[in-house]
Amino acid sequence: MDTHAPELRRMTPHPRLTRRGFVMTSLASGFALAAGPVSAQTITTDTNGLEAGEVKVPTADGEMAAYRAMPEKGGPFATVLVVQEIFGVHEHIKDLCRRLAKAGYYAIAPELYARQGDPAQYTDIQKLVADIVSKVPDYEVLGDLDATVIYAKGTGKADTKRLGITGFCWGGRPVWLYAAHNPGLKAAVSWYGPIDRPRTDLQPKYPIDLAADLKCPVLGLYGALDKGISVESVNRMADACKAAGKTCEFKIYPDAGHAFNADYRPSYVEADAKDAWGLMLAWFKKYGVT
Repeated sequence: MDTHAPELRRMTPHPRLTRRGFVMTSLASGFALAAGPVSAQTITTDTNGLEAGEVKVPTADGEMAAYRAMPEKGGPFATVLVVQEIFGVHEHIKDLCRRLAKAGYYAIAPELYARQGDPAQYTDIQKLVADIVSKVPDYEVLGDLDATVIYAKGTGKADTKRLGITGFCWGGRPVWLYAAHNPGLKAAVSWYGPIDRPRTDLQPKYPIDLAADLKCPVLGLYGALDKGISVESVNRMADACKAAGKTCEFKIYPDAGHAFNADYRPSYVEADAKDAWGLMLAWFKKYGVT
């Protein structure tokens, strides 16, 4: 039996995938312009004791830039996919990878907008959504995450049998989708990822549609004051998971809004962010990503 066949199949181009090439061939530096002024409370995690930096991930139609961080010595390490915010893989997402590496993980964040454009250059969020975000197909995101797992495994430094995923803002939704897609995933943590919004041809399903298909335990972290994700929708997701017999837990922070972990923005809520980070690490440990 060819034990590599499932991975090779994931690298086959999706029938709807156009070979238009990658617009972004490397990651942007600093913070995305649309994120606004950088806050004085921004956390910067050093690389002492780490191996961290940009890498190239082979995909079915070219190489995708990604940021990878891991402990400098030892391995292979339990692996965490980090799914970007709406602003792409900018400095905050890179820092989150370093924080995970400090906790002993091989953390990698692929630039999932690489074919559509460079989000770092946009100053207006609505234009960013119209020009780039709305044009990213779900099947492409899932395929790129699969390719990232294959790349990580191939380095010899990532133990992808101990695989987790976490994502923030825009990236919170792909966490749910990937938890319904990859049976090799051990655990998932979604930070304020949308639960139920209008479907499109490129984004045909939302987490509420996929509760019965979840293949691993999922932790959802949300803010009660989030204007874009209602508590009612989170509660419906919890009910759907329970009805489907899935292991899902939710923490709703009463005094937090959207992006409460984004320390470089005014939305940051330090106490809740620290608590949620601890819950994430405990979730990974509980379900075998350790």
